[in-house]
Amino acid sequence: MSCGISESSIQTARTIPMSCGISESSIQAVRTIPMSCDNRIDENPTVVIRTNIAQNAAMRHYQSYSHRGANFRIASTHPQVIHMEIRRQRRALETYIERHPEFGSSLGPLELLAGAPEVARRMQAAAAVTGVGPMAAVAGTMAHLAVDAARSAGAGEAIVENGGDIFLYSTAIVTVALYAGNNPLSGKLALRVHPQRMPLAICSSSSLMGHSLSFGVCDLATVVAPDGALADAAATLACNLVKSPRDVPGVLERIAALERICGVLIIKADKVGVAGDLPELIRHNDPTFSNKITKDARSGALPSGHD
Repeated sequence: MSCGISESSIQTARTIPMSCGISESSIQAVRTIPMSCDNRIDENPTVVIRTNIAQNAAMRHYQSYSHRGANFRIASTHPQVIHMEIRRQRRALETYIERHPEFGSSLGPLELLAGAPEVARRMQAAAAVTGVGPMAAVAGTMAHLAVDAARSAGAGEAIVENGGDIFLYSTAIVTVALYAGNNPLSGKLALRVHPQRMPLAICSSSSLMGHSLSFGVCDLATVVAPDGALADAAATLACNLVKSPRDVPGVLERIAALERICGVLIIKADKVGVAGDLPELIRHNDPTFSNKITKDARSGALPSGHD
């Protein structure tokens, strides 16, 4: 998949009204969108927005899996293969960090030691593109590698979510909804991903939720790319760069211009900005949405989902 964004698509930013419904024409270029939803819950909510895999395919079942402090949601015909790959890649990464402690703490890209495992190589490649530390890409990388292992084993479907970072492979449509805490958008917007767009990573970062380090004040930064490590690192970068609503257009342009990024969505206060070739942005209404949000002992709610 090639998701390069042409220069002409990121030259201008504009503001258009939004009334909780997104038309196809509203997601084709860089813009900021004022939120004006009639069903506003709280005039001044504390916004905590990440992604949640929502029900789409009949009989799809999600299971929870935890390993060494990382929480996963998995839907696959080969869940045991995914579990084994997560453990294998985690061992490889921990062993490498024992040899190269700086890899686990660096806030920027760095040179790898000889013999670095694939998981570290992918994380460092994403760091080199985005300028963030390699550990900013760990969750997206793990999800991607786990799905790759399931596909190699013959899985017809493999969906892995790791703390808001999702890698998707399916022959059916998958809907990824936005969890916004008490914000009016919570559960009301989603990305509908068609099979021809997969495999695909949808990774999110928030300054207000989760235990990851952030230098921004961003409610949500979601990045779509064919590579889990890159999407994860780019979402972290976007989140770091947004300090106020005025920052959103410039950050959208910067992230969308990165090589192999398909699209980006940013929410800050009452502004929603999108750029690039995102999956279809739709209204979402799932009465069981709140049941699909799991908890992380260190940081409260984390996104997840199950049918």
